[in-house]
Amino acid sequence: MPKSQTAKQNHLDTLEKVEVQIFPDLKAGSLAIAKTIASLIREKQKLKQKCVLGLATGSSPKTLYAELVRMHKEEKLSFKNVVTFNLDEYYPISKEAIQSYNRFMKTHLFDHVDINPKNIHIPDGEVKKEDIKAACSAYEQLIEKAGGIDLQILGIGNNGHIGFNEPGSGIYTKTRLINLDNSTRIANSYEFANISEVPRMAVTMGISTILKSKQIILMAWGAGKAKAVKAAVEEDETEHVPASLLQSHANVTFIVDEPAASELTRLKSPWLTGEVEWTPKMIKKAVIHMALQLKKPVLSLTNEDYNEYGLSDLLVEKGNAYEINLEVYYMLRDSITGWPGGKPNAVIPSHPERSTPYPKTVLIFSPHPDDDIISMGGTFQRLHDQGHDVHVGYQTSGNIAVTDEFVTRFLDFAVGFNSIAKIDSDKPAKILSQTRKYVAGKKPNQIDTPTIREIKGLIRRGEASATCRYVGIPDSNIHFMNLPFYETGTIEKKPLGEKDVKITMELLRKIKPQQIYCAGDFADPHGTHLVCFNAVVAALQRLREEGDEWINDCWLWLYKGAWQEWNIEDIEMAIPMSPEQVLKKRFGIFIHQSQKDMVPFQGSDNREFWQRAEERNANTATIYADLGLTHYAAMEAFVRWHY
Repeated sequence: MPKSQTAKQNHLDTLEKVEVQIFPDLKAGSLAIAKTIASLIREKQKLKQKCVLGLATGSSPKTLYAELVRMHKEEKLSFKNVVTFNLDEYYPISKEAIQSYNRFMKTHLFDHVDINPKNIHIPDGEVKKEDIKAACSAYEQLIEKAGGIDLQILGIGNNGHIGFNEPGSGIYTKTRLINLDNSTRIANSYEFANISEVPRMAVTMGISTILKSKQIILMAWGAGKAKAVKAAVEEDETEHVPASLLQSHANVTFIVDEPAASELTRLKSPWLTGEVEWTPKMIKKAVIHMALQLKKPVLSLTNEDYNEYGLSDLLVEKGNAYEINLEVYYMLRDSITGWPGGKPNAVIPSHPERSTPYPKTVLIFSPHPDDDIISMGGTFQRLHDQGHDVHVGYQTSGNIAVTDEFVTRFLDFAVGFNSIAKIDSDKPAKILSQTRKYVAGKKPNQIDTPTIREIKGLIRRGEASATCRYVGIPDSNIHFMNLPFYETGTIEKKPLGEKDVKITMELLRKIKPQQIYCAGDFADPHGTHLVCFNAVVAALQRLREEGDEWINDCWLWLYKGAWQEWNIEDIEMAIPMSPEQVLKKRFGIFIHQSQKDMVPFQGSDNREFWQRAEERNANTATIYADLGLTHYAAMEAFVRWHY
């Protein structure tokens, strides 16, 4: 197994019961796993043996499979000796359905390598109910006949499931039909138009089947998996967290990225596992965690608190609680500002932003047409009110998140408008008739026609423009980028491409901002935020390489959106909001009528976006107050990214 860029600590310095390797991101982690798989395949080829792989599906292995495909095409990695067994499949589901794991594997791996189709085994989601038990037994026999699985690749669910072995699955379970936990169905609903279309059952290998594998690698990417990873590797084995049962295996490795590792004690509370370097950032993190756990303001913490919480080493190094408390309190205080663009005519060294130049040219990147107002609506308004030249770059059309009902509603309006304006054209009426006919016969998850997708994009552009006008932004400062990676008509997007980066570079060069805001919320279940972030960073780095001087005076701030918030210790700029500003932000979100009430693909949280945003902003303000700072109605939070 290739070593991670974050060195594996000695087990004496961790509370982990299995080996955990931490990589900077999923790309680096996926590459490490791909190299392990490739090495095993080639080793078996030299011995003229079959290489039996157990494969996972879902979002986690996509980058892994892309790397294996690259290795096949560029490094002549052959799959002719490979036999595969997939972990699971929805039930019932057609093999050709967009969401079927049969189709997933063909799309992401099998159709691009030289594997013998006879060597591919995937649980059958089309078997009659009365034949399921026999089919599952036959699947177990096929694995045994192949000599067992040499290397099993796993993902992990938010509730700790592996395969579709939900909490409660026993260690002796074999391949079987299982009812899906509602949390799993909600988590996977991003693949479907709505939760009702997610199958309620699945066929899955059992825990016993998985544990018979000679080697197991479990991958986990993103902060959403952090709690499950911690429970699986640090806590006792329990059927309530099926992944924890892997602790009994002799050759298992967890490969995770830094966000997925964030709840591990060695990262979250490293002072409990060994010696640490007491940097200001580490001190801030330790003291904040202690204060929140003890439910005490920072300035009220005592030497006894430090000793009892395991921070006696910090006292030895820094002296006493009083001085440490003040240091952390000032760091928290200095992150709060009502001037996100910097305070004019003032020299404040500890302020999050520069005072000059003032006013600034500001560019807010919004992955979807409503992320700007949802994620940083109060800051957006404040930047404009304080005189900055604010631009918004809407990175994608957001067209898949508009329901068909909205299309027919707007077409009805267009037909009526033509009549009122006495415009002699029957084209809108024809489009309306065609659309109604198409929608009436539309199959679940069928891709919209190009015309319908254009109309859906137009609806979202109209809402975004109206939001900017509500804030006070002129039309000349509204930029619809329509990045090509998004335009597939399906949830599955293309990888970031050269055109996406070039479009982003062109907008940056046109505006030459001194301050950029960008989505740093990678828990977005669509993956769109991460691709949009990568487009911005790639564009900025390339502009710097090409010698654009304005880049040297441009700061990049990251916001989080409807899905999660920054950890309090990581926040570098917190913008307070009054009750009136909270309401104004809410009304700005309401402008996006197509995203109210029935939002397709909204992930595991069924609340409306304004509700999520208000709770998140209020919670941030409450945490600051709990730590002893002023209690505001709400706060929007940002972290600076150094590119």
